[in-house]
Amino acid sequence: MASFQKYNTKDGPRWLYKYYGTINPETGKRKQSTKRGFNTKKEAQLDAAQTEKEIADGTFLVQDKNMTFEQVYEQWYATNSPSFKPSTRKAVRCKFKGQLLPHFGKLKMVDITKSYCQEVVNKMAKKIKSVHDMKMYANQIFEYAIEQDIIKTNPMKKAKIPKREEEHFASEGSDRNYWEKHELKKFLAIAKAECDFRDYAMFHTLIYTGARKGEVHAIGELDINFRDKTIALNKTLFFEDNVFHALTSKTAASRRVLKADNTTLRILRKLLTAKKERQLAEAQNEPIKFLFTREDGVTPIRLAYLNDLLKALIEKHKLHPITVHGLRHTHASMQFEAGATIKEVQEQLGHSDIKMTMDIYTHVTSTVKEKKANRFEKFMESDAPITGSNVVTLDRSK
Repeated sequence: MASFQKYNTKDGPRWLYKYYGTINPETGKRKQSTKRGFNTKKEAQLDAAQTEKEIADGTFLVQDKNMTFEQVYEQWYATNSPSFKPSTRKAVRCKFKGQLLPHFGKLKMVDITKSYCQEVVNKMAKKIKSVHDMKMYANQIFEYAIEQDIIKTNPMKKAKIPKREEEHFASEGSDRNYWEKHELKKFLAIAKAECDFRDYAMFHTLIYTGARKGEVHAIGELDINFRDKTIALNKTLFFEDNVFHALTSKTAASRRVLKADNTTLRILRKLLTAKKERQLAEAQNEPIKFLFTREDGVTPIRLAYLNDLLKALIEKHKLHPITVHGLRHTHASMQFEAGATIKEVQEQLGHSDIKMTMDIYTHVTSTVKEKKANRFEKFMESDAPITGSNVVTLDRSK
């Protein structure tokens, strides 16, 4: 049974109660604990009754109720991060440090309410587009806290993500992150004329394969099969602590072997031949680890290099602005325009979820949309007779 006691504070008298919680496995005895801060004895008695019921039911939380969100996060990270790829560990740390810890870090887990979680989600939705990711990661911390008996329920679970203001208005096309065919051909001509051959080769490979930037950075001699005309994309380049790492691709779908066109193979062969000649002059004969390297022939190009170069070329020649990732979308758009199916493009891009491919398909080029409109118009204007097989009849006896 709980015992009650009145005590004085600078804000006036308060009540506490003492109770015996769960059994300590080391001593075999129940540990005495205290809860304080009640304004009246009645409040203390009601809380004590609830505590005793939870102890009897086995639902009482025995963990430290003063644990903060940041402390729980550190526990969660220590438990789960060994199974993360280095790139994922770095990304997770950045997301928590930049977005979640400033809002939740110093708060006690037991004090975080549903309304506060919704308030935080509302604030983040106004500032960042990755609010869905932030909510997902916060959910993992709260669910981990439930598993550890630190809290009973997840206050973030039912938080709703409001639409951003611009989502209510029709797009005018300014956010198009791909090039039409004529824009693409113009860019390739510019890159060929103004860039180093290595840089032109990278742009060409990105555009003609639809590969991710990190995948192209990681291409080595053994990934190219000139006889079978294939390029293996099974890893991605990652930079951490001043060291470049070739990491395996995240999903099985990302690890793929693509058929390459003759032009792309010819460009890659020319680049590889130059590197092999330099290697031979240096009395070396091992396979080329990275095809796209700096002047020393060994160190990979920094990952942001192509971003900077693409931006400079776009500004110089007043091209429609896109990102390096937009070259991947450009490849998909050209594939759709050439008549490829959604499934074929999904396999080419290495998407594990066809929804990702569908999202790109909804933003296909105007040429594809025009072809669809013309096809429908021709069908409607045709004089094909209506046959019994395509006539719907109703049974009027029913």
